[in-house]
Amino acid sequence: MSIQLFSLEGRTALITGSSRGLGEGIASGFAAAGARVVLNGTDATRVRESAQALRALGHTVFEAPFDVCNESAVVSAFETLDREGVEVDILVNNAGIQFRKPMVELALADWQRVIDVNLTSAFLVGREAARRMIARQRGGKIVNIASLTSEGARATVAPYTAAKGGIKMLTRAMTAEWAIHGIQANAIGPGYMATEMNTALMNDPKFDAWVKDRTPAQRWGKPDELVGAAIFLASRASNFVNGQVVYVDGGFLAVL
Repeated sequence: MSIQLFSLEGRTALITGSSRGLGEGIASGFAAAGARVVLNGTDATRVRESAQALRALGHTVFEAPFDVCNESAVVSAFETLDREGVEVDILVNNAGIQFRKPMVELALADWQRVIDVNLTSAFLVGREAARRMIARQRGGKIVNIASLTSEGARATVAPYTAAKGGIKMLTRAMTAEWAIHGIQANAIGPGYMATEMNTALMNDPKFDAWVKDRTPAQRWGKPDELVGAAIFLASRASNFVNGQVVYVDGGFLAVL
C-alpha cells in the first residue's frame, strides 16, 4: 500500500470551528498532508490570525468567517467560495460548544443553542457541501466530530449528549443518501482532550483524577492525536469506509 493513499494533495478542506482547539489542530494536520484549507469561526480576527500562522509555514489557506448555525450565512459562505473558485472536497464538521447544568434547571434557549451549534450546524454545512460534491460528480469526504457522549451519557450535559448522539445518526443518514455519489461520511469520537474548552475540568483535581483513572492510557488526549484519524477519513485510504465512528479515546470505551 502506497503512503500516497493518505496524501491530501490537490484537495480542499473546510474545517468548521478551526480558529482554535481541535479544529485548528486538524486544519494544521491537513495542510501538512498537502491540502488547501478553509478556516472557519465566528471571530474574523481570530480566523485571520490562524490563517496567517499557517500561511507563514507555506500553506494555502482561505478564510471563511461565518456562523455555522445561521442558514443564510452558511449558504452565502458557500456561494462566496463558489465565486472564488474554491471547491470543497473535504468537510470536517467540528464546531461545537459545551454547557453544563442539571436538566431540571435547563432553559429551552440553552438547550437549543447547544443542539444548534453541535448538531444542526453539521446538517446545514454538510448539506451545502454535499450539494456541490454531488454536482461535481467527483465524490468527497465528510468527517463529523462526535464524542464519547455519542455512546453514553453524563449528568449535567444533556443537550450536548443529545447532539452528539445525533451526530452519530446524522453520519449514518448522510451515508444512506450520499454514498451512492461517492461521498464517504464518517465521524471521529474524541475522548477527553486537553483543549481550551476543557480547561476548567483539567484544573479540577477530582475530575482530572477520574479521567486518568477511567482512561486506560491514564492521561488526557492531545488535540494533534486526532490528526491521524482525520487524515485517514479524509483521504483515499478510506474510500470504502462509510457511516463509521472512529473513537480516539485512549481506550475509554473499551473497558468497564
